[in-house]
Amino acid sequence: MSAYVSCRLRRVSCVVFSVVASLGVISPALGQATINPETSPTTPVVVPAKQAGPRVSPTGWWTDAVFYQVFVRSFYDSRQGAKANDGIGDIQGLIDKLDYLNDGKGDPATSLGVTAIWLLPMSESPTYHGYDTTDYFTVEADYGTNEDFKRLVDECQKRGIRVVIDLVLNHHSDKHEWFTRAIDPKSPYHDWFIWSDKDPGWKGPWNQKVWHRVNVPKSETSLYYYGIFSPRMPDLNYRNAEVTKQMDEVVRFWLTDMRVDGFRLDAIRHLIEDGKIQENTPETHDWLKQFNSKYKAIKPDAFAVGEVWAGSEEIASYIGKELDSCFEFELSNAIIKGVKDGNADVIAKQINRTLAAFPELSQSTFLANHDQTRSLTQFGGNIEMARVAAMIQFTLPGVPFVYYGEEIGMLGDKPDEKLRTPMQWSGEKWASFSEKKSWQEPQKDFRRINVKKQEIESGSLLNLYRTLIHTRNASPTLRRGQSQVLDSQATGVLTIIRRGVKTKDAQGLERAGPTIVGLFNVSDKEVVVPSVTTTGLQVPTNAKVAVIASTIATPPQPTPLRLDDTGNLWGWVPVSRLPARSGVWIEIK
Repeated sequence: MSAYVSCRLRRVSCVVFSVVASLGVISPALGQATINPETSPTTPVVVPAKQAGPRVSPTGWWTDAVFYQVFVRSFYDSRQGAKANDGIGDIQGLIDKLDYLNDGKGDPATSLGVTAIWLLPMSESPTYHGYDTTDYFTVEADYGTNEDFKRLVDECQKRGIRVVIDLVLNHHSDKHEWFTRAIDPKSPYHDWFIWSDKDPGWKGPWNQKVWHRVNVPKSETSLYYYGIFSPRMPDLNYRNAEVTKQMDEVVRFWLTDMRVDGFRLDAIRHLIEDGKIQENTPETHDWLKQFNSKYKAIKPDAFAVGEVWAGSEEIASYIGKELDSCFEFELSNAIIKGVKDGNADVIAKQINRTLAAFPELSQSTFLANHDQTRSLTQFGGNIEMARVAAMIQFTLPGVPFVYYGEEIGMLGDKPDEKLRTPMQWSGEKWASFSEKKSWQEPQKDFRRINVKKQEIESGSLLNLYRTLIHTRNASPTLRRGQSQVLDSQATGVLTIIRRGVKTKDAQGLERAGPTIVGLFNVSDKEVVVPSVTTTGLQVPTNAKVAVIASTIATPPQPTPLRLDDTGNLWGWVPVSRLPARSGVWIEIK
C-alpha cells in the first residue's frame, strides 16, 4: 500500500446612509460627500464606495428565521414514559418544552418566539456529545427512537418551528462497524479511511496528533489511521466514491424519512485533506458544490449552515454554490470583545468587514455555542453587557442563533461538559431539569438564574430576548433590510441603520418600509449621542419616530426628525444621551 492515501470530510448593499458624528467624519458608505452642518459647513469629506459582497446570497425561509441551539441531553428530562427522570434530557422532554420556544401565539409574554431549532447530534453514539456516531440511521437511544423524533418534527411543525440537525460527515466513532471492519487491509471498507504503514510524523492544524496506531487483526503488523480530532474519531476518505455515495444516503434519510429541514455541517473546512494541508482545500469546496446540488434536489428548501472556524473572508468563500450560510466567528468575537472592553470601534470595523466579505444576509450570527465559553461568563457576570450584546446581535443582518440558556444568562466555561450543563428551568432541585437526578450538575447559580424567575420579571434578560425575537419576527426591516454601520466618533457608541424593505401596496405603488436605527453605548459611562445625516433616504415630512425596543427600563424618547428639503436626515440627534451599556431601537415610519 502507499505510505499515505489522502481523503476526507467533516463537522462541517450598501445602504445609502452616511453619518456625521459630533466631531465630523463620515461613514464609508457610498463614495459621496457628506457634510456635518454644525462642524464642517463648507468642506465635504469624500470616502470610497463600499464594495458589495462577492457572491449572490442564497435566501430562503432561514433568512427570516431565528434559531435556537438545543443540546437534547441537557434540555429537559421527560416526566412520563420510557425515558422519564433518568437524568438525561430526551426527545419527549423537548416536546414538553416546545411551547417555551414557540407556542404559536406570536406573543412575547408567552414564548421566546424562535422559529427554528438546531439539534446537536441525534444519531446513536457511545459518548455524551454524539459527535462520534456508530449508526447514522438510528436516533441515540438515550433520547428515544426514530418514531419519537418524527413526533418531534410533527409537534414543531404545528408551532411553526423548523428542525435542523448536526450532520457529522468528517468522521465517526472508531466503534462504527465500517471502521472495525476496515482495519483489515483486505476489507472492502479499508479504503473508506485514510491509512499509512508508518507514522508520517506531521501534526494537525493546532499542533495535535492526527496519526493513530492500530494493530491489524490476525497479523503482527500495525497501521496508522488519520483522525484530526481524536483516535476515537477516524476521518472518512471522501476520495473514495463509495463513501460519498453512503453519505448521500444519510442525507436522503434525514431529509425524507425523518423530515428535517436541513443540516449544520460540523467542522466542514476539514472535509478533504491534501497531505499536510488539512483545511479549506479546493477538493473540499468542489465536494460541497456537488453536495449542494444533491441536497437541494432532494428538498429544494433544505438549509445547510457550515461551521468554518476561520477568518471572515475564508468563511464567506463557502457560501453560494456550496452552503446557504456559515457561522461568522470573527463577528461573534468582535461583539464579545467590544462589549467587554467598551470599544464600539472593534465591533464597527468587524461588521463592515463582514458586510464586505459575505453575500448579503448570508452570515449566521451568534454570541456563544457548545464549544465556547458562554457569553455571560466572558462578561464576568455583568448582565448589562449581556443585554447590549444580545441587542447588537439582533440588529445585524443574517441568521441569528441563540445557544440554549443564553437567553437567561446561564454561565459555563471549559471543559466542554461545563458548557453544556442542564437548562435552568427553576430554583428547585436539579433546576427542574429532572425530578430525580441529572447526568451533569447544574450551574451553582441556578436558584438565582432560571426561567421561572425571569418570566415574571419584566426587565429580565429572558424578557428582553423575547422582545427582540418577536420584534424581529414582525419586522421585514430587521430580517432583510440593507445595513450600514455609521462612524460615530463618539466614544463607546455604535450606530447601525437597517433600511426599510420596499413593498407594493394594494394599488401597486412601491413603498419603503420603516427604517430602524440601532444605537448602542458599550462604554461604562453615559454618553452624548452623535448626530446622523443620510443621503437617499427621502423620509416623508409626516414620518414618525418611536422606540420599539430597548435594554433600558425607561428608554429615552426620540427627538423630532430633522430633515433637509429632499427628505434626508440632516444633523439629527436621535436621542440626546444613552446610559452606560445600553441599547435602543428607533423606528422611522
